[in-house]
Amino acid sequence: MSKATRATRMLEAAKITFSVHVYDYDPDADSIGLQAAEALGEPPARVLKTLMARVDGKAALVILPSDAQVAMKKLAAALGGKSAEMMKPGDAERLSGYKVGGISPFGQMRTLPTVIEETAVAEPYVFLNGGQRGLQVRLDPRDAAALLQARVRAIIA
Repeated sequence: MSKATRATRMLEAAKITFSVHVYDYDPDADSIGLQAAEALGEPPARVLKTLMARVDGKAALVILPSDAQVAMKKLAAALGGKSAEMMKPGDAERLSGYKVGGISPFGQMRTLPTVIEETAVAEPYVFLNGGQRGLQVRLDPRDAAALLQARVRAIIA
């Protein structure tokens, strides 16, 4: 597995301090994020999942703890919209340039409006997908929020 991805190159170019962590990805896991947390030996609150959604029909990134669910009304409100829905996997892959299970918020094909769950930013460090299945990057969540120009909001159901 290559540890150099569009995601890691973006972090390096921005001079963000991060470390790369590899784990055995299980494509059959009920929850990819929870499986990653277990494999890394970290609490689910620190292993964040990156989801792709549509708010009023426009693409957006959503980042939250792997054991949490998105409150669609809160997500829509966080981006000034009226309604939100999860993006279909095929659409998420085409738009992000990453495979589902390996979607990173970093190095996407287009810059998208991004919302990070506020409780995640309170953690001393978090893990986010590094752009491949089984590859995570560990970094300060405040650095991630700043780099992504994310809105930090309460979006958990």
